[in-house]
Amino acid sequence: MLSGAVFDMDGLMFDTERIYRDTWVRLADLYGVPHNPEFPKAVCGTSGSHMVEVIHSYYPEVDAQRFCDDCLRLVDESLQEEVPVKKGLYEILEGMKRRGIRMAVASSSLPDLIRRNLNKAGVYDYFDAVISGTEVEHGKPAPDIFLLAAERIGLPASQCYVFEDGRNGIYAGVAAGCRTIMIPDLTEPDEEIRRICYGIYEDLSTAFHALEKE
Repeated sequence: MLSGAVFDMDGLMFDTERIYRDTWVRLADLYGVPHNPEFPKAVCGTSGSHMVEVIHSYYPEVDAQRFCDDCLRLVDESLQEEVPVKKGLYEILEGMKRRGIRMAVASSSLPDLIRRNLNKAGVYDYFDAVISGTEVEHGKPAPDIFLLAAERIGLPASQCYVFEDGRNGIYAGVAAGCRTIMIPDLTEPDEEIRRICYGIYEDLSTAFHALEKE
């Protein structure tokens, strides 16, 4: 196995992408615009100015920054009580910890939300670094956040796995030079994603057991 592992958060560690998807639908209704079913997949994993650009491209008639801010606020409210954990998360974190693998979270979400989710799930202490999309100039699909994550855990990107569920995150991990692994959530892999991914597994537990055999 490699020496480092970088985890996305929403849709990968926690079953939160459905909350985002449902919130985008709710906001479209509130803003009086028709919901585009392709929009949640396009905006998945983005942050900052790129998220605003995606919103504007799908909904040019709304204030994209306000639309973005409203979504983040509503999702934050939804996650105040409970963070739903994805299958295999505890197993892969414990297994990698036993092997001495350095681990980071690299999420497009806001720093306070990332920390709160990790603490609520009881996994914060597994990670050597936590990086938010607010810390880099270019969000996913640019490689910046994964390059910064590798730097923070003291490893070259080529020595890090990236675990992702979305298309933008996959592109970012591959562009960073990491071994990029997909655990599909709302987005199923197409031929291109299958071609560029190091591996695709149904859950984090299955991925860990496959990597153990390397």
